[in-house]
Amino acid sequence: MGLKFLSWILFIYLLVFLCCSYGGQARELVGKENKFLETSFEENKHTHHMNHLAPSLMVFFTLKDLKAGKRMPIHFPKRDPANSPKLWPREEADSVPFSSNQLPYLLKLFSFSPHSPQATAMENTLRECESKPIKGEVKFCATSLESMLDFTHRILGLTSEIQSFATLHQTKSSVNFQNYTIMETLMQIPAPKMVACHTMPYPYAVFYCHSQESGNRVYRVSLVGDNGDRVEAMVVCHLDTSQWAPNHVSFQVLGITPGSSSVCHFFPADHLIWLPKLHVHGSSSM
Repeated sequence: MGLKFLSWILFIYLLVFLCCSYGGQARELVGKENKFLETSFEENKHTHHMNHLAPSLMVFFTLKDLKAGKRMPIHFPKRDPANSPKLWPREEADSVPFSSNQLPYLLKLFSFSPHSPQATAMENTLRECESKPIKGEVKFCATSLESMLDFTHRILGLTSEIQSFATLHQTKSSVNFQNYTIMETLMQIPAPKMVACHTMPYPYAVFYCHSQESGNRVYRVSLVGDNGDRVEAMVVCHLDTSQWAPNHVSFQVLGITPGSSSVCHFFPADHLIWLPKLHVHGSSSM
């Protein structure tokens, strides 16, 4: 099942990413992408200004909690890739500035007012992409599938075969946040090197891709929600968090400090994990 699942996921994502429209795309995006930007803005606002534990932050846990029977609240945003912003072809993406210095021009290009939620979301994305990486981290914001693959190959090896993994919702539900129970670990994947790519709020698809030198473990886990929802969720566990900023949101959620514990987190369905093609261990119960 593992190889079939991986091939299917990679095919679907590549198909969605490559089905991009061309001429006059900037202004055509405004209607559909407004909703995505507004939703992402609200989620990021909770992340950056947390006065309490917003549901959107409930994706973190520690390695000791990764065991069958563990029940925990998890937030899985229900984003249909077919309705999400698409990665542009490299030539078109490279023709548009991607810089906070060009924000006034970009807001005019996409017909957003300077004080709108969309403008704030765009500014936050550009600032995050321009921020310095932490020690031992390499980062890159991909605006095209070609640039994402170029970065991934540079990290994993120019001659390496690579594979992508993503969370799969086996049942359709409008529920974003509920308690899930871990049923079993379907797969543990060696990850001496990995690239994680996270969607960022922007008028077209932007993925924040990064890789860290510290040890990581990647898992695919079977979950069942209290309402019966079934999810095959991707999990990344970071074993060394000593170089992370003390105010990192995961520490606030878990009540821990940098370097005191591993930090694991679930991946939403529209985020990707890239790994070299390695031998994958078969299914096993925990």
